[in-house]
Amino acid sequence: MRSDIIKKGYQRTPHRSLLRATGLQDSDFDKPFIGVANSYIDIIPGHFFLNRYAQIIKEEIRKVGGVPFEFNTIGVDDGIAMGHSGMLYSLPSRELIADSIETVMNAHALDAMICIPNCDKIVPGMLMGALRVNVPTIFVSGGPMLAGKLEDGTILDLNSAFEAVGAFANGKIDEKRLYEIECKACPSGGSCSGMFTANSMNTLCEAMGVALEGNGTIPALTKEREELLRKAARRIVEIALDSTLSERFKFRNVLNAKAVHNAFVVDMAMGGSTNTILHMLAIAKEAEVDFGLESINQIAQNVAHIAKIAPALSTIHMEDINKAGGVNAVMNEIAKRNVNLTQDTRISESQDFKNIISHTMPKDSILFLDALTITGETLGERIKNAKITDSNIIRHNENAYSQIGGLKILYGNLALEGAVLKVAAVAESMKEFEGTAVCFNSQEEAIKGIAGGKVKAGNVVVIRYEGPKGGPGMQEMLSPTSLIMGMGLGESVALITDGRFSGATRGGCIGHISPEAAEGGLIALVEDGDKIAISVSKGSLELLVDSQTLKSRKNKWNPIKKEIKSKWLKRYALLVSNAANGAVLKTEIP
Repeated sequence: MRSDIIKKGYQRTPHRSLLRATGLQDSDFDKPFIGVANSYIDIIPGHFFLNRYAQIIKEEIRKVGGVPFEFNTIGVDDGIAMGHSGMLYSLPSRELIADSIETVMNAHALDAMICIPNCDKIVPGMLMGALRVNVPTIFVSGGPMLAGKLEDGTILDLNSAFEAVGAFANGKIDEKRLYEIECKACPSGGSCSGMFTANSMNTLCEAMGVALEGNGTIPALTKEREELLRKAARRIVEIALDSTLSERFKFRNVLNAKAVHNAFVVDMAMGGSTNTILHMLAIAKEAEVDFGLESINQIAQNVAHIAKIAPALSTIHMEDINKAGGVNAVMNEIAKRNVNLTQDTRISESQDFKNIISHTMPKDSILFLDALTITGETLGERIKNAKITDSNIIRHNENAYSQIGGLKILYGNLALEGAVLKVAAVAESMKEFEGTAVCFNSQEEAIKGIAGGKVKAGNVVVIRYEGPKGGPGMQEMLSPTSLIMGMGLGESVALITDGRFSGATRGGCIGHISPEAAEGGLIALVEDGDKIAISVSKGSLELLVDSQTLKSRKNKWNPIKKEIKSKWLKRYALLVSNAANGAVLKTEIP
């Protein structure tokens, strides 16, 4: 066992003495040591109950012959951090979480791990850390929150609360209605109930085979979720007790090139958060999989968008997807679609993908059905009996919302390295749009300007210097986008930014623009009144200003440098890459 390095032989007498102080006995030193990485924190609705979930997991691990060691990571609630300087810490927290997983697991040479994440940056941070450690690991999230409901029957979620702020500011609802929404939008513990970032990542854990089926959709605080915890605990010990299984299920053997590809396929089919693009690029880099933004549009062309979930469709939430057949039913359906795929249109240009395709991928499927899952079966075997039980919730390929996926990468002079749009949440009228720029150099400026009436129908709101380096930390833009929607401008105003969006964002909102303003991207040179053209059909984002004018602006340009008081954020700004590269930290300085 990997843990023998801390528990076997006379030289490890001091180590065993310390371990005995934690309660271990003679019989425990022949058992596998299982890390239980818990993201419990009181202030996050998806996490405040995870201490109880960890107890269930630890009890089950002990029952079946393992020794659990629980440790914690930090967590940031994006909704609570939204709209103020706290959001600067959200994306950087992903790196701290990955570092903490690597640190604890390798410092103590634990044999295997169960990760208990739920929200936002915590899931990808744990995935990145697990890839570095590369021991058998199972992900079992806390589960999604149930949707809220007003007295009149209106279905609610967190997005409703954010948009209510704009509606109240614009006189569309009164204070009583605003308060009722506040009290009922988030009715229980769990990750916010729509296909926001947390639930997007938890469903992708199923697609990648690192979680058990139901991980992304079984509601939090239910008996079904507790049984999932026990099942995960039993499986991780079963693997850790067998050296052959421990080798077979090393994390990189499961989360590999095939898994990354499958994750993007499911993301397209379900119209996940734009943040999944950012996180999956970072995860791919940790897995040493060569996967770039250009491959995502290729995948999207071959995946039908068969499930619309809030914010794309405000009446559908994760509990509905669970009842309709779950993620397995989604995967089973998209695997049936007849597609004429070639190596060049299915995957990136990396040799790793080409080798996998030529040897193992069926020619008539967009999914790698032979991909290994942590439970031992292939993905194809896992999903073969899954059925859609409600075709109003999960559609069949033939009557999909769209015959292409729910996310789109745009390119153009404003986004030479790419920008991300959640097409699934965009009104048809906004898919081809030309408007005049209204520019803001921070999210705070934008919130004041939008609320103050500076933005009108026909505008393109430009929010810059909010990228990974310029923010620093790449703030989410749910407050300004919700203001736009709440003020009734959702189908007449677009928004572009080098920052990013909450999974709850909907509308003509384009984020992750790379290069970002802080590194000299063209978004830094846009001026009020400039024409900007957005075309979903062409996949383009263009600033309609002549080259001579842009050259003159470039010669006069000086980047805005924000005062950064935080030592951690100063280090982050020095080391972080742009969004097109996953906003990962550099490990080598040129």
